[in-house]
Amino acid sequence: GRNFEEAFQKALRMVDENVNGFDPNIKTVNEDELREPTDKRMFVLAAALKKGYTVEKLYELTKIDRWFLEKFKNIIDYYKTLEAVSSGSITLVILQKAKQIGFSDKQIAAAIKSTEVAVRKLREDNNITPFVKKIDTVAAEWPASTNYLYLTYNGVTHDLDFPGDFTMVLGSGVYRIGSSVEFDWCAVGCLRELRNQGKKTIMVNYNPETVSTDYDMSDRLYFEEISFEVVMDIYNIEHPNGVILC
Repeated sequence: GRNFEEAFQKALRMVDENVNGFDPNIKTVNEDELREPTDKRMFVLAAALKKGYTVEKLYELTKIDRWFLEKFKNIIDYYKTLEAVSSGSITLVILQKAKQIGFSDKQIAAAIKSTEVAVRKLREDNNITPFVKKIDTVAAEWPASTNYLYLTYNGVTHDLDFPGDFTMVLGSGVYRIGSSVEFDWCAVGCLRELRNQGKKTIMVNYNPETVSTDYDMSDRLYFEEISFEVVMDIYNIEHPNGVILC
């Protein structure tokens, strides 16, 4: 993402496929849980913000820097904005802003009581679609051209052209119990065989420590969520010859 809110919500979805983003409905408010850092504290924090806890009160409880707490509050404030509109009355301005701070179609649909497909159709009918940007691996210290890519709604142009004639390979995401490097090796084997056949490849994965996300494994590498929404967005932009699931 190109702002904290967008990147943070995408990261939450990448870590757990059952999470839609910074969701205030997953956990209930518990001040003891706010004091103790756990993998679920973020969602207790979301619930507290929705319930009306101030940034200052949450700083006292969590000791999380106020800058981050303000960003979290931005997300929850907008979540409440979405809940206040219906699927028939959501404006394009509200929809665009929601996408710019990292709300997924599924997340928006849950808030406005609609469906992911309906939200997607509304977006596409009104040209609210993401832009492809290159990841700057040297933090603008000097010009760098990489094949590391990501999608964002905080842009006005793509960073590259889309000539087509690629084959798109979907990776297996983060390591977890029951899904580790052996599944990633399937993607690596697939990429190598496609290259041996002279085919250009697109890799979609978001695990930075694995082999399939090495810079020299594919022609284009999208560090992105592996979800219906994102895969279809990339597919519609790149128009690959085919998609392989690994």
